[in-house]
Formats: sequence, structure tokens, C-alpha cells
Amino acid sequence: MPHTSIHTPLGPLTLFEEDGAIVAVDWGEAPPGGPPTPLLRDAATQVQDYFDGGRTSFDLPLAPQGTPFQKRVWDALCRIPHGETRSYADIGREIGCRAARAIGQANGANPIPILIPCHRVVAANGSLGGYSGGDGQATKRYLLQLERRASAARAGGSLLL
Repeated sequence: MPHTSIHTPLGPLTLFEEDGAIVAVDWGEAPPGGPPTPLLRDAATQVQDYFDGGRTSFDLPLAPQGTPFQKRVWDALCRIPHGETRSYADIGREIGCRAARAIGQANGANPIPILIPCHRVVAANGSLGGYSGGDGQATKRYLLQLERRASAARAGGSLLL
């Protein structure tokens, strides 16, 4: 499967492509798999722009593999604005599911973290909740702070975190 690894402030990430769409982002570096495709080069550039604070959304074809329920959750995650969060219950209400645990499980099964922003989902009391990628909560905290700083900079303000 075509893939490319990139270096980020959170360590290496590997982006995978299948049939002209991004299907996975894995934490860590994969052995070289040949030259990156045009889509993988574009995805790598967009992810680097995100980490540089210059990108608030991604313009890439995504094709995560999952159940219909998981895909409904992941679609809802993509509608959370950059720099904002929603609770598991908020996502549940949006898709018509009252089981916050099921939302959490679908969130944790997201095969395309960052591009599908599962890090933007927090507990109802405002605590971070879990995060299955990178270094767990530290990675989630970093991504949320990165987005808040970028949003504040675009708004012309400052945000001390």
C-alpha cells in the first residue's frame, strides 16, 4: 500500500493511500515504500501546514474503513470546527445515539487521526477524556493547544496556554 512518513512535532506519522484516498494515519515511521504518490505528497504538505499553524481544515479524499455507525461518528467529528471541542454526548445527540461509550469506542477506532479530528472530543465535564494516539492525553492536549493558538493568531488575539 503506498505510504509516506513525515516528521511532526509529535514524532513521525505515516500516511497511507489506497485507491486514490487516504485510508490511515499511523503514529510512527514505516519503512520506505517507494516514492510517494501525488496524493501522499499533498497530504504530507497539508499535515505539515497544520502543524505550522497555517491550516484549519484538510482538502483530501478520505476513505476510512469501519462500520456504518463508526462512519457516522467520524463524519460528525469532521464537522467540529478547528480550535473547538465537543463532548461525546454532543456527538451522540448529533447522530442520534445516546450511548456515549459507543461514541468513545468509535472515536478510538478512527483510522485517520488528525485528518478526522478525534482529538476534538472531550468528556462532558470538560476533561480531556482518552486518546488512543501518540502519547495519549499529552498528544491530545498538544493538538488542542496547537489549534487554539492558531485560531487566536488568525483572530488577531493572543492566547497563553
